[in-house]
Amino acid sequence: MINKISTFISNRLGDRMPADFRFIASEKKMPLVVFSHGFKGFKDWGCFPYMMERLAEAGFFCVLFNFSYNGTGEEQKDQSDFTRLDLFAKNTFTRELDDLGSVIDFLELNSDSYNYDFGSLALLGHSRGGGISILKTGEDDRVKKLAVLASVNSFDRYSDVLKQKWKEAGFFEVLNSRTNQVMRMNYDLIDDLERNITRLNIQKAIESINVPVLFVHGMQDITVDYSNAEDLYSRSNKSLTSIRLIENTGHTFGAVHPYEGTTKALEEVIDALIGFFKE
Repeated sequence: MINKISTFISNRLGDRMPADFRFIASEKKMPLVVFSHGFKGFKDWGCFPYMMERLAEAGFFCVLFNFSYNGTGEEQKDQSDFTRLDLFAKNTFTRELDDLGSVIDFLELNSDSYNYDFGSLALLGHSRGGGISILKTGEDDRVKKLAVLASVNSFDRYSDVLKQKWKEAGFFEVLNSRTNQVMRMNYDLIDDLERNITRLNIQKAIESINVPVLFVHGMQDITVDYSNAEDLYSRSNKSLTSIRLIENTGHTFGAVHPYEGTTKALEEVIDALIGFFKE
C-alpha cells in the first residue's frame, strides 16, 4: 500500500509550497527522489502522480511539490488549477532554483522524521523542471543522482525581437490551450535571466556535474526538440551519463491532463528511471 503525506514546505522568502510524499512503509531507509515540474505544470499534472507511485512501489521515497509562483494556489482544490496568475506573472528562474534548494533543505533538516536516506538524494525534472534540476545538481553537492525528462538545454529561448517587445510592454502573454487562460509573464523573467546568466547556464552546469545522469527525451517532441537532450549529453561526463531517446512519442510521452492512463512510451520512461535510480 502506497502511503501519501501532503504537507507544505516554506521557501526562504516564507512562501508555502504544497508537497506530497509517496512511499511504501519499509524497515530500511528508502532512496530519495525529488520531482520538479515544468512550465505551466504542477505536481498533480497528468501522469506525474502515477509515475511517482510507480517509483514508490519500486522502493523509493518520492517527493512532488509545486514551485511557489507556478500559478496554482495552496488549497487542495487549487493545487492543480491556475488560480494565482498574479504569482505566475512574477515567477523567475532563480526563484524556482531557490525553491528546489528550500525543498532539499527541508528534507535534510527533517531526515529523522521520515524513513528516507537523505544521502541518496536524486533529482528528477521534466522540461523546464529538468533545467532547474540540472542547475541545482551543478551547484549542490548533496545531490547524488539526476534524471531529466524532455529537458531544455537553455532558458534563453526567446528571440531578441521578442525580448525587446517584452521589455517595452513590461510583459508577455501566452495562451494555455488546455484552460484557455491568458497567462502573463512579466519582464522580470528575462531580467532575472540576464542578471544571473552564469548561474542559470544549463549547458555549463552539465559540464561540471560528476554524478550519474540520465537524459530521456521523446523523438517527436515538438515543444522541446530532442536535440536538447543530445546537446546536454554531448557536454556531459560520458563515464557517468546515459541518454534514452524514445521513438514515436512527444513531450509528455503520450500522457495528457486530466490523466487518462499510461502509455507504452511512459512505461518505457518509468522502467528506465527505476533501473537508473537502482543502479
